[in-house]
Amino acid sequence: MNIKIFDKFYKEYDNWFDENKNIFLSELEALKKVVPEDKVGLEIGVGSGRFAEALNIQFGLDPSINMLKLAQNRNITVAKGIGEELPFKENSFDFVLLATTLAFVKNIHKLFMEIKRVVKQSGHVIAGIIDSDSFLGDIYREKTTSKFYSNCKFLSTLQLIEHFKRNDILITEIYQTLFKIPALIKDVEPVKISFGDGGYVVVKGLNIK
Repeated sequence: MNIKIFDKFYKEYDNWFDENKNIFLSELEALKKVVPEDKVGLEIGVGSGRFAEALNIQFGLDPSINMLKLAQNRNITVAKGIGEELPFKENSFDFVLLATTLAFVKNIHKLFMEIKRVVKQSGHVIAGIIDSDSFLGDIYREKTTSKFYSNCKFLSTLQLIEHFKRNDILITEIYQTLFKIPALIKDVEPVKISFGDGGYVVVKGLNIK
């Protein structure tokens, strides 16, 4: 992840959510299926705070200071840092969300070790991804000239499931959405159980430590 890019073009990144409202709202509806209400949560890679604000997540972490300023303006309590080195005490959160973050992470193994440390036993880990095995994954891989996505490494749902299993996170729910190419999405897409057809997949797991 090139932090300088996000610090420089933070307004452009944030404007994407308005310019692609139905895509954002579709992903949000999938996340709403699994994000607990009235629990203390952390979004790693909070960015400008769009998801955290809509999901009532109190805490957010991001390496971009300008992104954090936007998140703070959306009433998120923010901290600067990366997921592999979380600046929080053990058992601090009821759940952790990675809404679109995993493609930017350098060391996923270390990230999950840190998540396990800060999430309470029987807390939840929630991850949303562009499924690299989907048609949408093919589209995003072609964004080699994109300032935001040129260095990303997208995961497949099967790879994400394997990361959960390796870290003793018991998968409880999987949802999918975004069934059309972005240019054809004119309304909020449906949310369906499981994966394999949708481009955006959300996996929820129970931290069994």
